[in-house]
Amino acid sequence: MRVKVTKNKNSQSFYVIKDVNVAGKRTTKIVAALGNENQLREKHPDYEPLVWAKKQAKLLTQKEKANQNSLIKSFSAAKLIEKDKQRSFNVGYLFLQDILSQLGLKQACKKIQAQTRIKYDLYNILALLIYARILSPSSKKSSLAYMQEMLGVDLPNLHDIYRALSLLSERKEELVSASYHHSINVKPRDTRILYYDCTNFYFEIEAAEDMKQYGVSKEHRPNPIIQMGLFMDANGLPLSFTLFDGNKNEQPSMKPLEKEIMRDFHLSDFVVCTDAGLSSNQNRKYNSFSNRHFITTQSIKKLKKNFKDWALDPSGWQKPNDKTQYNLNELNLETDNSIYYKIRPINGNDLDQNLFVTFSPKYLRYQRQIRQGQIDRAIKQANSKQKNKRNNPNDPGRFIKEKHFTKEGEKANQVQYLIDKERIKKEKMFDGFYGICTDLEASPLELIKINKNRWEIERCFREMKTEFHVRPVYVRREDRIKSHFLVCFLALLVFRLFKQEIPGYSSYELIKTLRQFNLAEISAGDYIPIFQRTDLTDKIHDSFGFRLDRELITQKYFKKIYKQTKKEKKYAKN
Repeated sequence: MRVKVTKNKNSQSFYVIKDVNVAGKRTTKIVAALGNENQLREKHPDYEPLVWAKKQAKLLTQKEKANQNSLIKSFSAAKLIEKDKQRSFNVGYLFLQDILSQLGLKQACKKIQAQTRIKYDLYNILALLIYARILSPSSKKSSLAYMQEMLGVDLPNLHDIYRALSLLSERKEELVSASYHHSINVKPRDTRILYYDCTNFYFEIEAAEDMKQYGVSKEHRPNPIIQMGLFMDANGLPLSFTLFDGNKNEQPSMKPLEKEIMRDFHLSDFVVCTDAGLSSNQNRKYNSFSNRHFITTQSIKKLKKNFKDWALDPSGWQKPNDKTQYNLNELNLETDNSIYYKIRPINGNDLDQNLFVTFSPKYLRYQRQIRQGQIDRAIKQANSKQKNKRNNPNDPGRFIKEKHFTKEGEKANQVQYLIDKERIKKEKMFDGFYGICTDLEASPLELIKINKNRWEIERCFREMKTEFHVRPVYVRREDRIKSHFLVCFLALLVFRLFKQEIPGYSSYELIKTLRQFNLAEISAGDYIPIFQRTDLTDKIHDSFGFRLDRELITQKYFKKIYKQTKKEKKYAKN
């Protein structure tokens, strides 16, 4: 350690500093601020300020060395560490435990345990599976191995985990219902708008069986799949889910789950928002009665000719809160970022609804930028005499057409690959346009806002697949498959509640940080943090009211934190 002197016009200040390494770079750290020259002369008149400052630097150096030596003496350079002993532990799960403890699952599991007389701790297994799914997603056997790295937990047996999975599948509805009713005390649940969507998950198996059937995979895999339908509230928190066979149509999946939500969650007044794939006439009718309404995406390309012509007509457009009529041909499409709309009723099939169409120059520019990239790839494929065999909506191969001809003097047909300019022209007609159908009487701004938030449910699916590694699914029995997705659903709810406590960070950043909350054991019951303290770790600690970044974590302190995070909080009644 050494003294650093900073000077200004009237005086000079003295600091004790030392050299440190931060992220591999050498820098200095202030150990102590000693004061300015006038203060030191007043407090220590027998010393020159610089002499006294150097003396303090020497004392602080000796004290630091003494502390280091006392720690080093407890270790031996010749002694080997104990074999097969876990020395590094994760404590990031404590933040998840603090949330999970508030969701009423412990009471629900106790009730199930009392009814079934099982001997293992059902809630402990469910909680550990949820933590492992977020922190180290893998098979159930690998999850058990990871649980050994979680400090302070009671480890279950592998066969008890599988037994618990068989039981949990039978009690899915009451566990999901409990998590919803108790989560209201943790975070507000805006159930005025419910979002519903479906995705699927693959199995690495060769033959279809039970619910695992061949269907249209979202990831274009040739494996058997199982499908999930998910309801989410307007705050981005999952409500409930359903599973159905991989080869079934997704449209009929919504109505039974919606009935379950109305029954178990006591909801009756809401708007269901879906994409075009789930907007069957039956689903629209079901949600146009009582206090229920619907908002669903409507493909403009699939509209009847008279509605399509009306939607693409450049005249008769308005801005929200603006009665002026606009013509799209008169807009500056390169700089305009406004949203324009038009609306008209559609009556038929015993259903009264409105067709709401928006036009966004910004969306038009985005679509044309994406398409130009696809056209450039299509040109390269055509020049290399290749055509993409896949015919997905976004494949560049859709812009390539084949022209067959026979050269003079040759019998065999020749093939020429050309860019299909007519198809490009037809696609450009719909750039910037977006349509929805609804029976809800609402302002244009409200309709735009509601439908815009539908992307959150896509993010839920992406978090499950990317961060939680929900697929491939390793369990084989149908009851355990259902429990696997129940664990994944509850993990999604816990993580989303955690994420709302720490806004401004991506899912990847948050989960990566939780995984790095590790402690190393230096003596029996005493630990030191081996994670990097950052602004994010500080925000997490501040949000949850306890700290794991002390230089020393004693056994007594850890037990206090563990008990605090496992305790159910008492909330004031509304």
